[in-house]
Amino acid sequence: MSGLNRRTFLTASALSAPLLSLSGSCATAAPGPARTGADTLAQQHWRPLAGRRTGVITNPTAVLSDPEAGFRHIVDDMHAGGAVDLAAVFGPEHGFRGTAQAGGSQGDYTDPRTGLPVYDTYGAGAEDIAGMFRASGIEQVVFDIADVGARFYTYIWTMYTAMQAAVKADVPFVVLDHPNPIGGTVAGPRLDPEFASFIGMLPIVQQHGMTAGELARMFDREYLPDAVGAALPKLDVAEVRGWSRSQPIDETRLPWVPPSPNMPTPDTAAVYPGTGMFEGTLLSEGRGTTRPFEFIGAPGIDWRWAEELNAAGLPGVLFRETHFVPTFSKHAEATCGGVHVYRTGQREFDAIRTAVAMIVTARRLYPEVFGWRPDHWIDELTGSTRLRHMVDAGADTAEIVGAWRGELDDFRRQREPHLLYR
Repeated sequence: MSGLNRRTFLTASALSAPLLSLSGSCATAAPGPARTGADTLAQQHWRPLAGRRTGVITNPTAVLSDPEAGFRHIVDDMHAGGAVDLAAVFGPEHGFRGTAQAGGSQGDYTDPRTGLPVYDTYGAGAEDIAGMFRASGIEQVVFDIADVGARFYTYIWTMYTAMQAAVKADVPFVVLDHPNPIGGTVAGPRLDPEFASFIGMLPIVQQHGMTAGELARMFDREYLPDAVGAALPKLDVAEVRGWSRSQPIDETRLPWVPPSPNMPTPDTAAVYPGTGMFEGTLLSEGRGTTRPFEFIGAPGIDWRWAEELNAAGLPGVLFRETHFVPTFSKHAEATCGGVHVYRTGQREFDAIRTAVAMIVTARRLYPEVFGWRPDHWIDELTGSTRLRHMVDAGADTAEIVGAWRGELDDFRRQREPHLLYR
């Protein structure tokens, strides 16, 4: 991005004052099931959002978890209740109702259920989105999308671009927060700003361990002033209740709603910060199968990959030899050999270290099969040329993972003032 400078190792700046929280402080997990920011506001009949024409940036993950609400989408609930003056909906990648595949969206249209105009933000820049805000006449922006905790998942960058647009349009921004489904652990390399793209616009690490609300706080204070000349006129975060950052999503009792077509289960989200890197290789990352990002392979791969990976004794994971035929994407309709990645320990499992070991081993065992995509998409995914160059030079897993240890320490310090949950 042209607006980014080469500040690969930013020093964290303390917040001059705490940001407001629509739901109050949530420093520790409370007894009982977790509740999203939207759940709390819905219990208040959305009154904290009343009084302003409101636009909502959202997708199918923005559902209410109260069983009596029947997993009702927040837009439908707000529209039915009447307390919020809803003016527009803004859809990200895959769309508002979530029908589009990877790299797609639903375009502009009128939502048949509510009659609201839906604007397509996917691929739009900050000035374009600011124009959508002005055209719709909104006076505040609400963001409610569940993230999965990986830098190259695009929803946090939709949020960041919309935050820039909100500064340009001079409208407040509200985040209805969700848990990070894979917890608060940080891992992986930090993005070099020279490799900024819509799968990584700012120099954060590959597995950031933050919620959307926490990232919004960091983006607002540390990046918006450089990007658009000012912080937001106002940022509020409706916090999650009853969640601690060590909890994965399957311990919260919140419903799992697939945030995109190829993210069907919490297991998918847990492996994705690592096995998502296979999108930058010639191997199938399992798109077009029932287990995307858990099935990895290609024609010409055999049982030896699973055997060697299991012999390596990676913590919290085992590998099953498998064969699969993708219905679309890489190697469509071809029989692939490979592995099924099984997590055996939630807290021991390191998705990125595991994927690096898989890449290193596949390259050694199958030099005629393994390769990088010719466009070097792996560099966009990992945020620099470093991983690709180290793998090609024959570095082992420990060397590669050790290369970003200092960056992780720096990022932990940077994010600390912005964290909302313990």
